[in-house]
Amino acid sequence: MNDLFSGSVFFGAFLSLLFYEAGLFCKRKWKHPLANPLLIAIALTIAFLVICRIDYGTYYEGAKYISYLLTPATVCLAVPLYEQISLLKKNARAILAGITAGVLTSVVLILILSLLFGLSHAEYVTLLPKSVTTAIGMAISEKLGGYPSLTAAVIIITGVCGSILAEPVCRLFHIKDPVAKGVGIGTASHAIGTSKAMEMGDVEGAMSGLSIAVAGVITVIMAAVFSGFY
Repeated sequence: MNDLFSGSVFFGAFLSLLFYEAGLFCKRKWKHPLANPLLIAIALTIAFLVICRIDYGTYYEGAKYISYLLTPATVCLAVPLYEQISLLKKNARAILAGITAGVLTSVVLILILSLLFGLSHAEYVTLLPKSVTTAIGMAISEKLGGYPSLTAAVIIITGVCGSILAEPVCRLFHIKDPVAKGVGIGTASHAIGTSKAMEMGDVEGAMSGLSIAVAGVITVIMAAVFSGFY
């Protein structure tokens, strides 16, 4: 099976898009938080590769073309932000404080959990950048002596969880302000969470997109500082 698909340049991309479409179908049909298209696509892809005994390298040779779209897609988040620029200026201090508080909470919790579970320093710094985009998180992890590939997996899991839990958490804590929703989602679950924020509203999506960039910068600084605490 591995040899059969190794000759197809776009096999990985086709497989990814097919399973993501299946995830979208499940979301439209059941409208449940767990019916997350990305989560379903990941689960189906892993199951398919395992059952068919296809190497990840073979799959990635085609799937990598989708990865190239990540950067322009992230840049496109500037469009809704520009449309909400007046709201950003009005709430600039509160937004910056919220993002800083979110990043600080993330790294402090990682420090506490690492102490409780006795993780090594390498494992600790691998988890520190869990709430930023993959490119930034992997670079931080590698620089601090962590495991970049594991960091990427943790970042994806964090984003998927954020996307699933965004609306339930907002309802639970009675968070109704769209700016607060966007800042919280973007800071905690980067681009994957931002896709959910954009579904919730234009303001939520714009603020979440802003939070990705700002949280990335703040995380670089805080990760460097907190890496010396353990």
